[in-house]
Amino acid sequence: MMMDRKESRGGVKKFVIKPLRSRTSLPEDFRDANWRQLCEAIDAIKKEVPVSTSLEQLYRSVEDVCVQGHAEWLYAQLQERCQGHASSVLSSLSEVVQGYQEQMGDTAYSEQMLDQVGGLWDVYCSQLMLIRHIFLYLDRTHLLMKSEHRSVFEMGLRYFKEYMNTEYVQVKKMVLQGIMGAVDAERRGDAVRRDVLKNLVRMFALLGLYEDSLMPLFLERARAFYAEEGNRIILDVSLSEYLEYVEKRISEEFNRCDAILEPITRIPLIQTVEACVIEPHVAYMLEHGFEKLLDEDRIADLKRMYDVFGRVKAHKALCLAFKNHLKKAGSSIVENDGKDGDMIKNIISLKHRMDKIVSECFDNIIYQDAMKDAFGYFVNLRSNRPAELLAKHMDSILRGGGKSVGSGSKGGRGAEDDVEAALDSSMAIFRFIQGKDAFEAFYKKDLAKRLLFNRSFSIDMEKSAISKLKAECGAHFTSKLEGMFTDVELSKDMMASFKTSSDSMEELTNVCPGTDISVQVLTSGLWPTYPMLECNFPENLANGLEVFKKHYLSKYSGRKLLWLHSLGTCIMKVRFSSGVKELSVSFFQAAVLMAFEDSDSLMYSEISTATGLEDDELKRTLQSLACGRERVLLKDPKGKDVNDSDTFKFNSKYTSKLYRVRINAIQMKESVDESRKTNEMVLQDRQHQIDAAIVRIMKTRKTLGHKLLINELISQLRFPVHPPDLKRRVESLIDREYLERDSSDPQIYNYLA
Repeated sequence: MMMDRKESRGGVKKFVIKPLRSRTSLPEDFRDANWRQLCEAIDAIKKEVPVSTSLEQLYRSVEDVCVQGHAEWLYAQLQERCQGHASSVLSSLSEVVQGYQEQMGDTAYSEQMLDQVGGLWDVYCSQLMLIRHIFLYLDRTHLLMKSEHRSVFEMGLRYFKEYMNTEYVQVKKMVLQGIMGAVDAERRGDAVRRDVLKNLVRMFALLGLYEDSLMPLFLERARAFYAEEGNRIILDVSLSEYLEYVEKRISEEFNRCDAILEPITRIPLIQTVEACVIEPHVAYMLEHGFEKLLDEDRIADLKRMYDVFGRVKAHKALCLAFKNHLKKAGSSIVENDGKDGDMIKNIISLKHRMDKIVSECFDNIIYQDAMKDAFGYFVNLRSNRPAELLAKHMDSILRGGGKSVGSGSKGGRGAEDDVEAALDSSMAIFRFIQGKDAFEAFYKKDLAKRLLFNRSFSIDMEKSAISKLKAECGAHFTSKLEGMFTDVELSKDMMASFKTSSDSMEELTNVCPGTDISVQVLTSGLWPTYPMLECNFPENLANGLEVFKKHYLSKYSGRKLLWLHSLGTCIMKVRFSSGVKELSVSFFQAAVLMAFEDSDSLMYSEISTATGLEDDELKRTLQSLACGRERVLLKDPKGKDVNDSDTFKFNSKYTSKLYRVRINAIQMKESVDESRKTNEMVLQDRQHQIDAAIVRIMKTRKTLGHKLLINELISQLRFPVHPPDLKRRVESLIDREYLERDSSDPQIYNYLA
């Protein structure tokens, strides 16, 4: 090598290094000598004996041969050696496999065989790696630049794979069967060496035989195993136990896949298990045990079932079964006429249970929608009856307070919180009721009684209930209910004005000495309709009412007062043998008792003449006085029913621990006839609303077909209607000449201005 110094124009010196002018000569047997040395090392590695030459010297030999341009020749020689080595190793494996095959048969599983095969494979891989280290220069230079050549290690694997797929296919077959047998044994509960299995699985992966040979066989064996086991176990255990079995098996396969298999197997393996132990049994699980889990509130099992069904995309079937069960359970509650008193409580209880199940187990919007559909279905099965009972249920809550909802709180904020929660539960059922107008009618009747007779637990709770109804249905729904509260407040102001009026109080003292009166003025359009029953009152009491009427009309001229004696109450002092008692009675009861002021015994006909009451009302009144718990009258003959021939006597020997006794319980009970009349009133109101809606639509459209009119009505009306009922209302309007049929098509209606 020579160094030549040159000076550039800028004054910078450059040094140029030139190669030697002459090449060193190599021995004639240089290539063969190096190869013989390398062959000796390869043979030593095969025989598992120490290599006599150092690895560094062997590496230099490979490098020298490659540098001299013999890399392609060296690679060809190495190929031949690796090919022979792969054949010899597989020959050894074949001897091992055949030995076990003769002892145990083709399908037998031997852990010793798998261990030996794995051991021979490990030795082979170690030998390949050592050979690769020796030929590393060839691997990293010559082979790396030529895409048609494989690396030394890959070349060894390729020849191993070729021989295993051709001359030694029986070895592959037996090893695969051994792996499958070991996995099946582990699935049956036997202990196996997972490290051995993982090593063999890795062998197939390195050889490129995993996806083509091992994985399909593994999935097929899993399919066969779980198909048989699933069909057998589901018939022998409960649904809860089967769901636990499914979860356990899937978890085991996840663990097995992580422990011994390639990651690519996880998804198809789990899908195979799911297709065998879940998918074929979806219908069976829904029919055998699902309803029991719901009835017994088995939260953990239902959550497990939801997860299991989600694996095979069977939520639609599970949701449908859930919905059908709710319909069945709810229908049994609503259609049980004998337990109407517990209907709303049972529906609320069912709602609470299902809410918990949906929130904790079925975390999906489709289950919430299914529950809404189911409740909306069975709550409206009996027309207006659930609406009536819900109104009475809320009446019970608002009258009884904490006691009515089983609250442990004796009063105060705790009791109000319990009432608030009970109202929220009632509103949850109210949302499903289609006939909200029927609910309004019954709720208004009960609210009137609570306000008029001062039976509300809390006015704040009453207003809270109204606000909930208003938020749900709008201001138009509660406008009359809110007006009732306004009337009560105005009545209080009116009575305060009456009692501070010296002229009115002086006149009251003159015509009705020793008597105090309290009047509530109700707006007729806001309150329920009450029967106008006449009654003969004592003259002094009637005069007292006239005094108030005079005072009221002096402040509000042009108005008309109608007395609702059926709602009136009074407290009267009655002298018995045991002393004086104050009796809290209705106006009619007071009128009957006043009839005994001049006589201790009266016939039914005499009482009727004295009071002027209708027979039904008089009999009910006498029954409350003579047949109830507090018997201030005695009936002859004895019995619960009052007849026209009965005789009544004042019970002077009546006793009670209380000084003030209330005897108006029967009056507060709503009779079947009153319920029927309320329903008839609701039906009549609906007919008016239907007529008004038809006229409103036809006035806008002028001409409309029958089907379009019916669809428009169904969408506008806020209560359940049936097409035949709507058709009858259309016929009624045609008869009254609001509409007419089109002359060319009877299915088309024309509006008549």
